[in-house]
Amino acid sequence: MAKISHILVTHEYEAEDVLRLLKQGKSFEELAVRFSKCPSAKDGGDLGDLKSGRADEDFEDAAFALKPGEMSAKPVRTKFGYHIILRRS
Repeated sequence: MAKISHILVTHEYEAEDVLRLLKQGKSFEELAVRFSKCPSAKDGGDLGDLKSGRADEDFEDAAFALKPGEMSAKPVRTKFGYHIILRRS
């Protein structure tokens, strides 16, 4: 189980733009509210505790590969779009 937040966008170029803003020091939560297409956007992208087998396989693989405090270095593509994933714990 891991505490996960994410930013979901439709296109890869949008995800790349969000990553660029994050690397410039922008707040993950603020960017989630501003850009994410997921209902979790209102909560800064917080998905809560992610349990194995409960999400898209590609999303889970990427999320569980991260160390606590680590963010995906590149967009993660799923059937829902492109995600920037932050593993909080």
